[in-house]
Amino acid sequence: MLSPRALNLYRQTQASTEEDRVAAHAPLVKRIAYHMVSRLPASVEVEDLIQVGLMGLMEAARNFDPNAGVQFETFATQRIRGAMLDELRHVDWMPRQVRRNMRGIEAATHQLEQSLGRAPTEGEVAKAMDLPLEEYQHMLGDARGHQLLYYEDFEEEGENSRLDIYAADHASNPLEQLSDEGFRKTLIEGIVDLPEREQLVMSLYYEEELNLKEIGAVLGVSESRVCQLHSQAVVRLRARLQDWLPPR
Repeated sequence: MLSPRALNLYRQTQASTEEDRVAAHAPLVKRIAYHMVSRLPASVEVEDLIQVGLMGLMEAARNFDPNAGVQFETFATQRIRGAMLDELRHVDWMPRQVRRNMRGIEAATHQLEQSLGRAPTEGEVAKAMDLPLEEYQHMLGDARGHQLLYYEDFEEEGENSRLDIYAADHASNPLEQLSDEGFRKTLIEGIVDLPEREQLVMSLYYEEELNLKEIGAVLGVSESRVCQLHSQAVVRLRARLQDWLPPR
């Protein structure tokens, strides 16, 4: 049960005006933008994310219902992130060559896992791709922002993509198609099987919400190396989940 002081603060927050909410939560936009941009290529400007995030915040302030039983910050966070993601979907922020490189790394990693019965080292993947280790790690660094899932993973060749089908059917959601016990089990197993340092990077980034520079300070490595470790971890997880993703 809320204390009288906390209850009073809650009521004041809920009753605040649209302008008050925007002013009070502007720092939230910056925090979300800087956390998101660390996962994206250098071509994405954080100021652009902040601008669209502020638009999302203003929309949240206009549409917020104090009687809905939801804290404004929770409501606004969803709208801010949604605005940023919508903006990113409208621009090709990861070059096609980088995506092709990552698909090649995923395929090589998957094949090596099947043949070795364990997670391959970076050197083994580089050798399988007939690449010098330095060039392979450079590819990983270029792929900052590589994600576990893309909307493109649900698209099919031709005019009628799976994404279009899901968009037309508001009761459907691509992620819900993956939210079954088998998928979750495979994902959890993949995280457990990550090399220790990559596990730590994922934990610090997604659970502790440290940025790449902060993680580098914890691990005693450069920010670019953290980026490589993060990309490598995502590659391993996508390789593990290949049987759950639609064939491309």
